Amino acid sequence: MEKSHGRPGKARTAMTVLVREYKNYYNIIMRLNIIFSGIVSVAISMMAWSCGSKADKESAGGEMFVKVQGQDLVKPDGSKLYIVGTNLGNWLNPEGYMFGFQRMNSPRQINELISQLVGPDKAAEFWSQFKDNYITKADIDYIASTGANTIRLPFHYKLFTDEDYMGITVGQDGFARIDSVVEWCRDNNLYLILDMHDAPGGQTGDNIDDSYGYPWLMESEKSQEMFCDIWRRIADRYKDEPVILGYELMNEPIATYFDNQDELNSKLEPLYKRCVAAIREVDTNHIVLIGAPQWNSNFEPLKDTTYDDNMMFTCHRYGGPATAEAIQSYIDFKDKSNRPMYMGEIGHNTDEWQSDFVKVMKDNNIGYTFWPYKKRDNSCMMGVRMPEEWEEVVRFAEGPHHTFAEVRDAKPDRAKAQRALDRFIELCRLDSCVPQDGYILSMGLKVPVR
Repeated sequence: MEKSHGRPGKARTAMTVLVREYKNYYNIIMRLNIIFSGIVSVAISMMAWSCGSKADKESAGGEMFVKVQGQDLVKPDGSKLYIVGTNLGNWLNPEGYMFGFQRMNSPRQINELISQLVGPDKAAEFWSQFKDNYITKADIDYIASTGANTIRLPFHYKLFTDEDYMGITVGQDGFARIDSVVEWCRDNNLYLILDMHDAPGGQTGDNIDDSYGYPWLMESEKSQEMFCDIWRRIADRYKDEPVILGYELMNEPIATYFDNQDELNSKLEPLYKRCVAAIREVDTNHIVLIGAPQWNSNFEPLKDTTYDDNMMFTCHRYGGPATAEAIQSYIDFKDKSNRPMYMGEIGHNTDEWQSDFVKVMKDNNIGYTFWPYKKRDNSCMMGVRMPEEWEEVVRFAEGPHHTFAEVRDAKPDRAKAQRALDRFIELCRLDSCVPQDGYILSMGLKVPVR
């Protein structure tokens, strides 16, 4: 009996174990199911949140930027923006006359001059200090205090390459410099226009584009590829930055010096379209600014004004009568294209002429940035007083440089040249400069209380 009793006991024990194991497996499966369901739920929620966030961001982002609306620029709050401001010329694209040089007047030539005076290492140190001191946050604060609302920032394409430029060969600081100005402008509620003043190969064919005397950009596929690539990289970096008003693709293309001017002019608009297409691959937020050939004055070669919805045009004017008739072709093109027209450069004249021209521009809805903010002596917002030894530097710059013997014979004492360069750095800082009150008032701005 005991043996027959034993079998049912073992069966019950086995059954109990099976039931317990089943419950364990059931619990595991249920827990896995809960976990899996949770993961799926979270994933779906995240996808929905991500899609919603992207849409919200795109919607909000589109409202953060200045846009073209007919012949006006419209701010995010719906109000009109009428550009009034200045240019930070000479800072990231040195120009000879702003130092007092006439003969050595392009960035490449000025760097050669300084290298001849004190050597390449000291020249590199000078450019580093120059960039750190010529324009600082204090300068941007000052510009804002005059009532300006926009700054145009000219720059050299080499700031975004590994080419030798302003003392740097590898690891250029173009983005770092622009980033600083963006933050300074943000702190002052200013807009910023990025202007490629010196394009690969040269777009002008003169000293101002640091070229070799011809607008090789118009004929060089390699230069055009680099031109579009640099703008695409700039646009990709700043695509979500509302401080930046827009991208001015090139300054003053195709000077008036060339027999094949018509042929060169015909190549300009296709290049503009190519560059705009490259920018739009990464940035649909910002305005593109298109300048005319022949010192931004001849709009006849620009036949297509509709290839981008967020596009405006830019003109320049130096000299001539301060009347609407003097810029009638600009006004007519603005009306015909139904796009904003902006005077990117104007100035270097009497206070009366400038004041009269400001009225003409305001009457015709043409915003403006005067050229330049800072330079040697006057005819700007902020005049730089030059060191006593500077005339020795100017004398050397204007002397013969055809042979190495001429360079050696004309070169001033190295120590004296170094003192002049060091002193220039001190004097170019805002607190050492002389505000040009009459010039500032002629721009339609106010003179800050000092």
